[in-house]
Formats: sequence, structure tokens, C-alpha cells
Amino acid sequence: MNLSNGTITTHIENKIGTITFSHPASNSFPSYLLQDLTVQLNVLSENEDVSIIVLRSEGNGAFCAGASFDELLAVSDLQEGKAFFSGFANVINAMRTSKKIIVGRIQGKAVGGGVGLASACDYAFATEAASIKLSEIAIGIGPFVIEPAVSRKIGKSAMAEMTLNPTEWKSAQWAKDHKLYAEVYSSVEEMDVALQNFTQKLASFNPEALAEMKKVLWKGTENWGKLLYERAGISGKLVLSDFTKKALNAFKK
Repeated sequence: MNLSNGTITTHIENKIGTITFSHPASNSFPSYLLQDLTVQLNVLSENEDVSIIVLRSEGNGAFCAGASFDELLAVSDLQEGKAFFSGFANVINAMRTSKKIIVGRIQGKAVGGGVGLASACDYAFATEAASIKLSEIAIGIGPFVIEPAVSRKIGKSAMAEMTLNPTEWKSAQWAKDHKLYAEVYSSVEEMDVALQNFTQKLASFNPEALAEMKKVLWKGTENWGKLLYERAGISGKLVLSDFTKKALNAFKK
């Protein structure tokens, strides 16, 4: 895929499957990249040569800026809106149902859907630069699709604190204190050393035990197969409002 349009790449080594996503707009996600990421997650889930998955983004800047503003602005009807937000639902459900433990590498800021991706990881490494923000309410929608994943990690109260302060960044330390991140490091280099040591050790464990542990970690989320798509419908409706269209245009400028 052309780099200007973003890429999803997969690399397998020593039983570790690494998925790297990239987009020139702060590693944001247009719908086709969400579709590709879902496919790659499902492929690695079934690959017997892979024991664990590492999810990361390209570069040393933002981890993920969430949904593509250009696509949000282009949504013209309810069906298109639900289809777009279902992209994130597909990715989170693929992470949830994956047979592999997923380790996140969060090197920089995460916004909206990026926070959802970090939350859907089973274990996350981050740097002190990895601040988080849920900005959706400020543009007239809400983090409805990713809310179950975020609330599962940080709790409803912390979720409300983030959602109702949509212009406020929460620090990486705040995210660690609220269990979104497992480990936070002062530099990318330190994080990568720790990540490599952790994943190599994890990949050496019994893959059947890891797969069973994955089921335990996500017990109680079986209704997400329906819930996240209902939430996509809510977001798809709200994105059509005049408030949201004006807010998106203002944000883009």
C-alpha cells in the first residue's frame, strides 16, 4: 500500500508477531487501515508460529490520533456513519477474541480511538510522552465504541473524568496509575529494551496456557460482539449533526 495512504505491516520473529501501523496524519486511521488491521490481527490469531502479538505504530511521534477527520467529514448518511465507526469495533473485537496475548507499545500521544487500541491491549508499555485524551465530546460525538474497552481498564469514574474533560491531556503516569499502562519509561530506548525482554520471555511460555489466560482476561465481554456495533450506530448518527460537522471543520482548520 502507498505510504502516503498509510500502511499496516506484519513481522514474525521468535514466535512474536509484530503489527506496525502508520499514517502521515499522526498515525490516524482511515477505514481501509482499520479493515487491514482487523485482518492482520485475525491472521496472527490463527498462526501457530506466533505465541504473542506486539501492536505498535511507526515513528517517535504520536502513537495514534484516532479516526480520520477527513472520513468523518465525508460521512453523508447513517449507514456510512455506522460503517465507519464499525471499523474500530472490528479491531477491538479482533483484539478481544484473539487467541494471542497482545502487548502494546505506546511511544507517544494517543487520542480517541488510539486510547481504545491501547486499552484493548492485554499489557501496555509506554513512555512519559504517551499522554492520552478523549476529545470526542468536544466535536459533538462521544467515545461510545471504545468506551467498553477503556472502562474495562481504567473504570467508569476515570472514564467519565476523561470524557467530560475532552480538551485535557492526562499524563502517562496518570494512565499507569489507572492501569491503562503497565509500565512507563523515560525514553523510547528504555521502553524498547524492557519490551523486548518481556516479550521474549512471554513468548517462551506454553502457548496453550497463554491462550487460556487470554480467555480468562476477557471473560464477561462476550456481549461486545453486539454492543460495539450498537455503539457504532450511535456515533454514526451523531456525526451527521450540524454541531459535529461545524466542530470537525473547526478542528481541521
